[in-house]
Amino acid sequence: MQLHTRTWGEGDRLALLIHGIMADHRTWRRVGPALAARGYRVIAVDLRGHGASGRGAYTPEIFADDVVETLPPGADLAIGHSLGGLTLSLAVDRLRPRRAVFSDPAWHLATAEDFGPAVFAEFKGASRERIAAMNPRWEAADVDIELETLRAWDEASAFGLAALSGVDLLPAGPVVPSLVQLADPSFLVDAAKAAVLEERGFEVRTVEGAGHTIHRDDFEGFMTSLEGWI
Repeated sequence: MQLHTRTWGEGDRLALLIHGIMADHRTWRRVGPALAARGYRVIAVDLRGHGASGRGAYTPEIFADDVVETLPPGADLAIGHSLGGLTLSLAVDRLRPRRAVFSDPAWHLATAEDFGPAVFAEFKGASRERIAAMNPRWEAADVDIELETLRAWDEASAFGLAALSGVDLLPAGPVVPSLVQLADPSFLVDAAKAAVLEERGFEVRTVEGAGHTIHRDDFEGFMTSLEGWI
């Protein structure tokens, strides 16, 4: 499936952005322009079931196939957040960016009892007050965007990931030079898994005090954590 995309900048270098579940390209409202200011042409996708992209069957492999069909190979940089990090890890051998950043990637999904697809689906109807209370460090614009992206999101996409609950999805090693950027604490990649990733050749950095959506929770910390990679 060809995905809907948003582009910032006209630089000589190319960066790709892949959002997490329930979001779309609008989650990168500050990251896209910041990378463009550094000389990148930045392309952000809406994954299937999200934003203005089409609907259909949902599995991580299908998400990855869509990204490969939509985005050009050989970019200078690719960043995937949460589900986007999992998607990027399944597409990186075909996209072959020069560098990959996995921002709090969904490599170990919670069990259904703890935080499964039904919980995500229920959150589709969250109020502005609930979103703001859960994310006290977000700017008001990000809360507004979250409400908009939730309305555009097909909650069936969460149930397409149900079979992966509790499964270890950590990559065997980096296909290209790769940074794993973690929240503090990360509920997806704990300290033990972070140590395994370092042993497998990934660089791991934690953004102190940041929540799961690091680029919204602490934009300056997010960008600082990328130094040497962008």
